[in-house]
Formats: sequence, C-alpha cells, structure tokens
Amino acid sequence: MSAVSAGPEVLAESISLAEQSYRDIRDRLIMLDIRPGEPINDGQLALELGVGRTPVREALKRLEIDHLVISYPRRGTFATIVDITELADVSELRRSLEPLAARKAALSASDADREALRALARDIERLEEKEVDKRGLMEYDLSVHRLIYRAAGNHHLEETLIRLDNLATRIWCLVLDKVPSVAGHIEEHVDLLDAIVAGNAATAETLALAHITSFEQTIRAVL
Repeated sequence: MSAVSAGPEVLAESISLAEQSYRDIRDRLIMLDIRPGEPINDGQLALELGVGRTPVREALKRLEIDHLVISYPRRGTFATIVDITELADVSELRRSLEPLAARKAALSASDADREALRALARDIERLEEKEVDKRGLMEYDLSVHRLIYRAAGNHHLEETLIRLDNLATRIWCLVLDKVPSVAGHIEEHVDLLDAIVAGNAATAETLALAHITSFEQTIRAVL
C-alpha cells in the first residue's frame, strides 16, 4: 500500500465511486503518472479504476476546477501543463495558510487525528530502514499535509490547502530527479507532527512556516 493510499483520506470513511475516482485520478495527475499535456481517455480510466464512465466524468469536471485537467471543445480533456512560474504565487499562499492549519490542528485535533499524526511521525522516523524511493517519499509528503489539513477542522481551509499542495507537488515531481535531499525534507515533518500531537500550537506554526520556506528554496535551487 502506498503512503498516499494509507494517508488521512482513508480514516474510516465511506466514499462514493465518484469521490474515489476523483482521488485516484487526482493523485495520478499530481504524481505525473498522467504526464502534463497528455490526453485523458475517460473510457480507459474507467477500465483501469474498475468503475463506469459516469464517476470518471464527474471526477474530471472537479479536476478541471482544481486546474489539474483542461477540456477543449471537440478536442477532448488533457492534463494541464505544470507551470513552474506558479511556484511564487502558490508559495505565497501556503506561507500564510500552512502555519494556520498547523496551529489549528495543534489546538483542535481529535484524539483519532492525534493518534494518526503520531503514528505517521514514527513511520517517517523509520524511513531509512525501509529504503523508500523518491516517489514513495513524495507520497509520505502528501499524506502528512493532508492529515494536518484534516486535523485543522476547517473544511474550507482543508480544500484550499489540498489544491495548493497538489499544485506544489506537481512542480516538485517535475524536478524530483534534480532534488538531492528529498528524504531530509520529509523527515522535517517529524518535529512538526510531534508539536501538533503535543498541542504546542506556537511551535507547530513556526515549524510549518519553516518547512514551506525550505520547500520553496529547494525547488528554486534546482530550477
């Protein structure tokens, strides 16, 4: 099971076929399994996901709102191009909203959320033993952020940050082979997760800002 599939979106929830299709296709787009600019065949995706075309088409409509796919009349639907120039705008918003989510998670996370955060922190501490590849590390990154957003307890904040994180992750995946210290970036999450679990809002806020700043600097260094 990948870190993404083991992440916060599987916390004992029952979801529709359309929602599952949306999440599956979204993560393929984020991880660049569906390459930027690639045409999207809804029939083929339906076969691969084991669902009908209707859930896939509903998912693609939502993904267009997320700026992950784009549809053209009489041409079809395509994965959007990864625009590296968006990094500054995305990072500007994340520098404000990620610390807010971390603070809110530290103050209001449920017991179940804190246990999930604690377990993920301990799992990340064992990364060296697991010899996780760069793709696997990216999946851990997605899981950490999505769980923190969920724990923050604000649906609108969660939705906004997921969209921003998705766009940032696509940029990172585009240059992933050039980034020398992916594991170190993922391991930064341990202190952040522990601060949230402990309810230390100020520390969580500070660490979240440092993490987002570090991410932007890392990407800019290889562009």
